[in-house]
Amino acid sequence: MVYFFLIILFTLLQALLLGRIHIFGVATPLLYVYLVLLFPRGFSKWQHLVWAFVMGLAVDMFESTPGLAASTMTLTAFVQPHVLELFLKKEDGPEFAPSIATMGWTKYFAYALILVSLYCFVFFTLEAFSMVYWSGWLLGVVGSIVLTMVIILIVDSVRK
Repeated sequence: MVYFFLIILFTLLQALLLGRIHIFGVATPLLYVYLVLLFPRGFSKWQHLVWAFVMGLAVDMFESTPGLAASTMTLTAFVQPHVLELFLKKEDGPEFAPSIATMGWTKYFAYALILVSLYCFVFFTLEAFSMVYWSGWLLGVVGSIVLTMVIILIVDSVRK
């Protein structure tokens, strides 16, 4: 139920505010990917995929990007448990929820950077569907990674 509320909140925030921001015409904050970062260790794999797909589909409906966010969110959710395992200790239980408070700044930053980079790389590659304008594509990917990471780190440090 909590994830359903968060999906609605983040979708509306992305669709009504953040999706309209394009810093220097290329960098867009993609805060909704933050929900995938929040999935706890014990979350089942099918729940990862379903929640991420629903979130991506909701964003797609508002942004008129048919299937783009849904496919990229689903891929990110598929990879998330494996990336999270890279930063955990064996004694961390299934209820472990990734955050700055539980992982520390360095580990959380690396964890978030991997997933946000994957998301932005795939999202902008599928959106461009060609490398004709590779410099614009590269600026979009890097700018969005930086902007999204700054917002995620701020939100997560304020969260707890």
